[in-house]
Formats: sequence, C-alpha cells, structure tokens
Amino acid sequence: MTITSRGYQTGFGNEFASEALAGTLPQGQNSPQQVAHGLYAEQLSGTAFTAPRGSNRRSWLYRIRPAVQHGEFVALAQPRLQGDFGALRASPNQLRWSPLPMPEAPVDFIEGLYTMGGNGGPDAHTGVAIHLYAANRDMQGRYFYNADGELLIVPQLGRLRLLSEFGVVEVEPQQIAVMPRGVRFRVELPDGQARGYVCENFGALLKLPDLGPIGANGLANPRDFETPHAAYEDLEGDFELVAKFDGQLWRAPITHSPLNVVAWHGNYAPYRYDLRRFNTIGSISFDHPDPSIFLVLHSPSDTPGTSNMDLAIFPPRWLVAQHTFRPPWFHRNIASEFMGLVHGAYDAKADGFVPGGASLHNCMSGHGPDAPTFDKASQADLGQPDVIKDTMAFMFETRTVIRPTAQALAAGHRQAGYQQCWDGLRNNHRR
Repeated sequence: MTITSRGYQTGFGNEFASEALAGTLPQGQNSPQQVAHGLYAEQLSGTAFTAPRGSNRRSWLYRIRPAVQHGEFVALAQPRLQGDFGALRASPNQLRWSPLPMPEAPVDFIEGLYTMGGNGGPDAHTGVAIHLYAANRDMQGRYFYNADGELLIVPQLGRLRLLSEFGVVEVEPQQIAVMPRGVRFRVELPDGQARGYVCENFGALLKLPDLGPIGANGLANPRDFETPHAAYEDLEGDFELVAKFDGQLWRAPITHSPLNVVAWHGNYAPYRYDLRRFNTIGSISFDHPDPSIFLVLHSPSDTPGTSNMDLAIFPPRWLVAQHTFRPPWFHRNIASEFMGLVHGAYDAKADGFVPGGASLHNCMSGHGPDAPTFDKASQADLGQPDVIKDTMAFMFETRTVIRPTAQALAAGHRQAGYQQCWDGLRNNHRR
C-alpha cells in the first residue's frame, strides 16, 4: 500500500487514536500478546516516562515491522548542516540576508538544509539550531529522523508533503509543521521546488503559551492545530535511513519503508497550524503591547516566564492606536531575534527585507524601523486606522545568543552594510 493522506484530527496536545485498517487498535491494553493483522506494538516516548501527566508525551504505534530493524549506521557528510555553535564567537553586529539561492543540481530536503546559527545543543537539552532549506526534488528511497530535537518547519516557497510514521502532513507557505523528535519521515515537493526556514528545538517541547489576562480565547487556538490520520507504506526494497544524532548525520540501509504504522494512539505526533488563523490582539487606545502578544508557540525553560525558544508572527492586522508611532519601535532587549519573511512586506522595513530573507539581531543590539519607514510613520494621520495587508513575518526568539555559522557570515547572499538602512535617521532635536 502506498501512503496517502486521509485528513486530519484537530486540537493541540490531545490524545488521538487513528487506524488505517479497521480493528487494528487494541482495546483495553497497549501491547497485547498478539496485535491484530500480525503487527508489532511499539511505544515512542517524547518525554521522560515519569513526566507529569499534563506534560507527558508518548504514542503507541502498531506497525508492520519494528523500528529496530535496519542496518548499521555510518557517518554521512552534509557540510552545510552544522551543529557546533561554540566554534565561532558572535558579534553584536546586526545581520541580514537575502533569500537562500535555489540549487541548480538536484537537491532533496536533507541535502538542502543550510545552518544559519544557533546555541546550546542536544546534550544540554536546551537551545536551538536555525536552518534554511532550498530543495528541488523529492526524497527518493530515503527516510529521515532527528534524534537531537523537534523540527519547526516554516515554508516560504512551495508546498511540502511530509510523509511520516503517523500519516501525511501537507503544508504550504503561511502554514507551519512540527515534526517531533525521533519521528521518521520523508519529504515530497508537490510544486517541484521549495524553500523555507527550520528551527531545531533542543529544549522542552513546543507548547501553546498561557494567556494570562487575555483570558480563555485568542492568539493561536488549540482547535486549529491538526494531526494526521494514520496511513502507511508496505514496501520492500533497498532504502536508506538517515538519522541526525549528536549533531552528525548518519545513514543506514533498510530493506523496507519505516512508514509502516497501520494505527496509532497517543499525544506525541506531527502537527500543522495555519498562521492565517492566528487571532491577533493589539491596542485599541494608545501604545504598543509587548511583542509577546504575537506568540504562537514556545519552548519553556527552567526559568519561569522565560522561554528556551519562542515563535512569534506578525500577520495582517489593524493599527488604530492614537498618539502612537505605529510601526515596531526602536528597541534593545535581552532576547536574541532571528526574523524571516514568508509573504509580502514587513511594516518596519521599506526595502531589503524580502520573502525568503532573514535578519539576526542579537542580545542588546539595537534595531527598529529604517529611515524611510520612520519618516513615513512620523507623518501619518493617527486619526485614521492603518490596515496592514498581505504580510506574514515571523521571529525565532531565544534567551541565549544566536551564534551565526561561518558559512552564514561569509555567504554571498548576506547583505553587506545592512546597518546603512538607519543612516538616514537625522538629528531632529529642537532646542
């Protein structure tokens, strides 16, 4: 059987149950002596066994062959995918890049990953790695899993079809997908090519933020997160299983498709979310709320109120605050911010920051609107609302400095002289 999409189940963090063949899921126990249809029972745990019930993540899989069955792993070179973030010191310079060029030779999703920077690592169970991807062919006879962290995937150009052990997750630009740590999958490109961003999260699993004074509703709603229905491949042949383990890629021969899960139940599974469903909240009087009001998902840290990693977005919205400079204000903060643009234009930059591009503003490095944006916003009629349309920007924010890789600093698509966008800010002081 070739794997096919069978729809989605909704709700964030819920217990789900799905079967591609009726009667597969056992009743009353997880690993009976004999599973229906001659299958094997296997548990996949994404948290410690003893984690509190509210944060425990695990799923039971009922599969044609167990995951243990494959050949010996050997190292696989992919020099653009990197994980040593202590090798190069970070600078306080503001940095910006044009889009990652599309490859000329055939390149799949794994070959197309390009590390921009990061911090921490899988051994420390904290930090992130930030990658771009640019690919122009399907993963052929190749499957992948990441033992180091979960993958937050943000498409910018072209759709992705993520065929996983749990079923199929299809994402397009302005949607995101999360592939949990350890889940095996392959990537198809329905549009022939694709480009986007990946945040590899080494810390606590991504979750929805608490809403505090906002109350019960708003921001990303749990019902809008979608998990796939079970679907499977029953294929024999000469395939390759690629693993990311301890910062290194490894490859092993495998004689069958690992996407052979006929049924599953649990709360540890891939999911997707449409960023256009985000319920944006802002001021209707004066001043800006803090940008945390745009938080979609976050990875908590061991410090209350501080995340290991945040995903914030800047979607279409109304700006109506009076007596208030409406674009993002000039600011410095303790967090480090990696921004990308999926669609349209970003309201804090007049030019230079384009879809597929990226910027990095590290801890306490000043940033904000460029000179043309400042001049335009300073003369705006604040008696009229401003409707920001056709845009989708995002930010990966971390509590630790994001150390750029040497290849990112030396990249031909890095924009030299990015700081010049603020040169036109004049001395307007009047005595």
